[in-house]
Amino acid sequence: MNLMSRVIIGAGVAGSLLTGGVIGAAIAGPLGVSAATSSGAASTAASPAVGSGTFVSNETAAHEAGESAAREAQENAGQRPTVP
Repeated sequence: MNLMSRVIIGAGVAGSLLTGGVIGAAIAGPLGVSAATSSGAASTAASPAVGSGTFVSNETAAHEAGESAAREAQENAGQRPTVP
């Protein structure tokens, strides 16, 4: 394979990659934007982001009624409860 063949093949591969990237961005771009927006009606202030690693206690009345004092103290201190 001579030098000119390598240059032509390389340019063809690079052009294909660039074209595929542009087409992929044009197709997937609007999908990513629509997934990032929310109506806000279903979200709550007490819900942490998935995978955020922060603990948010459940403060509903039904949950609080069955909780021990030790567990409530851990939740109030911002700790992940270790007692039942």
